[in-house]
Amino acid sequence: MNKFISLLSEFVFWYPLVMSLFWVAGSSLFFRYREKGKDVNFEGIDWPLISILIPCYNEEETIEETIQYLVELDYPLKEIIAVNDGSKDSTFKILEKMANKHREVKAIDCRENRGKANALHIACHASKGEFLVCIDSDAILAPKAAQYLIYHFLHSGERLGAVTGNPRIRNRDTLLSRLQIVEYSSIIGAIKRTQRMLGKIMTVSGVVVAFRKKALVDVGLWDRDMITEDIAVSWKLQERFWDIRYEPRALCWMLVPETLKGIWNQRIRWAQGGQEVIMRYWHLLLDFRHRRIWPIYLEQWVSLIWSFSWVFVTIYYLITANSVQELIIWMTFSSFSLVFMSLIQLWMSIRLDSTYDNIKKYYLWAAWYPVIYWVLNAMIVMFALPKAIKSRIKGGYATWTSPDRGNRKLE
Repeated sequence: MNKFISLLSEFVFWYPLVMSLFWVAGSSLFFRYREKGKDVNFEGIDWPLISILIPCYNEEETIEETIQYLVELDYPLKEIIAVNDGSKDSTFKILEKMANKHREVKAIDCRENRGKANALHIACHASKGEFLVCIDSDAILAPKAAQYLIYHFLHSGERLGAVTGNPRIRNRDTLLSRLQIVEYSSIIGAIKRTQRMLGKIMTVSGVVVAFRKKALVDVGLWDRDMITEDIAVSWKLQERFWDIRYEPRALCWMLVPETLKGIWNQRIRWAQGGQEVIMRYWHLLLDFRHRRIWPIYLEQWVSLIWSFSWVFVTIYYLITANSVQELIIWMTFSSFSLVFMSLIQLWMSIRLDSTYDNIKKYYLWAAWYPVIYWVLNAMIVMFALPKAIKSRIKGGYATWTSPDRGNRKLE
């Protein structure tokens, strides 16, 4: 038993340390060879028609602002298709008003809540563009975001199926929102850069992503039974050998939860979606043609195992420690080492993203990050697993609830 605990303790210590070094190295390589100094000249390009799809559920507070920014977007040919997915508030009335006011806006009313994926299905069938830009109903695209996304399709091969953008946080006046600014750079940005260096991406960002419609049709569009349609469609595309790119210059300003309950519900959904995907796509490990996605797949399982191991080891030492001093020495040494490495990763990632967003000033908030998020994320993974298993057995439409949008202040 002691040997098993010793091995498990070493795994709990070394895994995040090694992965942190991996994310730092991968994101730095991406920035150096695929991002830094690569300006794009948009002049003289014959831009194709794009269809901007917006699924909506109880979004009366944000949807008008989002659509107004899209109407004013610096892109020559666009249509905006907003689908009301059984909202209980005045969302559809606002959509109708915007459609009457702007000729490029179309409003579709789905009377029953059937989930975000189903709303995207409806919008896709109503679209005319060869390329689809999907955003959330609280999102504000940067003026040139659409051009940065579509540019990839025009200058890459026909097997490019999707380009995911760079979500940035609008609300920045609370501890939890500032922690998420750090997280989006150090975790999401670094991981996407590193995964793209490997050639595959775990997930596009549902808040801002462009698709080639032909690729979506080839894989049967989005899965209506998966809780996170963005993770699921990423794997469907890559299973059929469609490529996915990451474009950090395609900025999209979004709102994030500012309460622990809001973050908990959001992350449970994300964790459940990731677990549903790795349960469904285990067969990719049996196909050598998919070898480039194996590291992404295995890392998801190892991260899941690590969360359970961390909780188990922590509880074990709390129960079996012979003295408070012994407990403090073990926890202090391991925590200090991991926090130190985490802060290095945070600083490197913030430096990369500060090219597009002045976030260096939020680095001081990074000290809170390991304390809150390690504990919270480990708990989230454990609570999400039974939901993922139940969802795989039950099936049916994956409906959604109104998210915590936090404070709407835009810096």
